[in-house]
Amino acid sequence: MASTIFYLCVTVKSKSKFYFCSHSRLFSSNYSPLTSSSDSLHRYKFGRQLEGKPRRTIRRILTSSVAMFAENPVVSDVIATMLSGGIALSLLRLWEETAKRGLFDQKLNRKLVHVSVGLAFMLCWPMFSICPSSGRQGAIMASLVPAVNIIKMLLLGLGIWKDYATVKSMSRFGDHRELLKGPLYYASTITLAGAIYWRTSPIAIAAICNLCAGDGIADIVGRRFGSHKLPYNRNKSIVGSIAMATAGFLACIGYMHYFSSFGYVQESPKMVLGFLVVSLAASLVESHPLSTELDDNLTVPLASVLVGSFVF
Repeated sequence: MASTIFYLCVTVKSKSKFYFCSHSRLFSSNYSPLTSSSDSLHRYKFGRQLEGKPRRTIRRILTSSVAMFAENPVVSDVIATMLSGGIALSLLRLWEETAKRGLFDQKLNRKLVHVSVGLAFMLCWPMFSICPSSGRQGAIMASLVPAVNIIKMLLLGLGIWKDYATVKSMSRFGDHRELLKGPLYYASTITLAGAIYWRTSPIAIAAICNLCAGDGIADIVGRRFGSHKLPYNRNKSIVGSIAMATAGFLACIGYMHYFSSFGYVQESPKMVLGFLVVSLAASLVESHPLSTELDDNLTVPLASVLVGSFVF
């Protein structure tokens, strides 16, 4: 079957008219103009419909097509879910490849996953609908993306699904059972923060930023520069705890500005102070020996939500 790619060439003949011509590139010798695909035919017909029409008419046609999706919150949320899921999956694939190729130390690679995936996913939240009639539909649809990862962690952690690259990129020692702790808590935190608090709550910002940026940077900095240990926990360093509080706080401020630009939260000195208090509290909890015994990915978001409930 012949394969054909249609190009739409636009030539401006005057200020008010567009003229279109179509060209094709052939990839087989038995090409016939009668054997083009239905998809290409529809594109061709659409171009023919616009041929010779005024610029305002073309703009109105294209705008109405876009508005059709924007006015339907279900369609727009489905598209946003696919886009945000694709972004998260691309990042995971990237770190799986770096782990497979041994480009970074395994523990560093794990923390790069830790820092990047949650923060990148939160950047996608404004893509979801804000229509009042849809209620919390956007929050639920967005939460489906990390919820799928919860199922994946369970399958991998229980040994039902074998994926060495994923296990290596997310575990400390390459044991698939490790995914039932830190990585599972991580995905659960992002899922619940989105589903319960969502983008209009500073608690969601604080929980995810202190978990991803704060805890992730603390480990990276602490391993490299943490020669001076805390007196009450020899597994944690002073510089690591400082790095966690600083990184978590700065990430919170950055996302406060980001969501404020969309009108989801209102920036204020009180909110900034609240983020500082939560980040300091999360850093203190992370440095406690009990946090080491349980899991930082569990204790840090719990502390952020608990303290955030009082200060916001």
